[in-house]
Amino acid sequence: MNWHAIRAIYLFEMARTRRTLFQSVVSPVISTSLYFVVFGAAIGSRIQNVDDVTYGAFIVPGLVMLSLLTQSIANASFGIYFPRFTGTIYEILSAPLSPVEIVVSYVGAAATKSTVLGLIILATAGLFVPLRIEHPVWMMAVLLLTSVTFSLFGFIVGLWADGFEKLQMVPLLIVTPLTFLGGSFYSINMLPRFWQTVTLFNPVVYLISAFRWSFFGQADVHIGISIAAVVLVLVVCLGVVTWMFKTGYRLKA
Repeated sequence: MNWHAIRAIYLFEMARTRRTLFQSVVSPVISTSLYFVVFGAAIGSRIQNVDDVTYGAFIVPGLVMLSLLTQSIANASFGIYFPRFTGTIYEILSAPLSPVEIVVSYVGAAATKSTVLGLIILATAGLFVPLRIEHPVWMMAVLLLTSVTFSLFGFIVGLWADGFEKLQMVPLLIVTPLTFLGGSFYSINMLPRFWQTVTLFNPVVYLISAFRWSFFGQADVHIGISIAAVVLVLVVCLGVVTWMFKTGYRLKA
């Protein structure tokens, strides 16, 4: 492994975050705080408890996941798309770097930024509602696994996109609706039986369920099934990235 090259790309991507601190960190935190104010105060005053958890605390895992997914995809997709847009991707491809090292650099930086942002939002949530984390180790494991998985997905989006519009299309039109419909603000057990079955085809359900279990020790889907579903998505993303590098898809054209 060329650790010097990995470190160089990683630090370059992290430096970009520092240059755009308001957009990368402050803006998502403010947006999530507004969710707490609107949903936690307005709706929480009418829904006292969900599965013996106060509504304000119940929506915390879903809101953290909403920011985590969108930021993981955005960071990784822009990180690899911009070199393609400027043409500097050819310098990276001609350097003594393997595809694994390139992916580790960009995905590692995107996952780091998303994880830090998730922890900041979690700390912010503690200012609005009382939180308890029954399984902190599992909480960090799910947080890291989700960050890496969706940073890989964002890397795929960044290679696939042929314009800045497509970079925004996937998070806005696909990931955000799936997150809202994945139990961010409600338990899927509150749905009719038919819609519960339909909802189980949404992969985001398993992410939110696993993350919520780490907080309250209860979930809509068994924790083992949830972790297996996330790992499956990770394996699929790794397979797609491998295929892209082997075929040179959108890399050498």
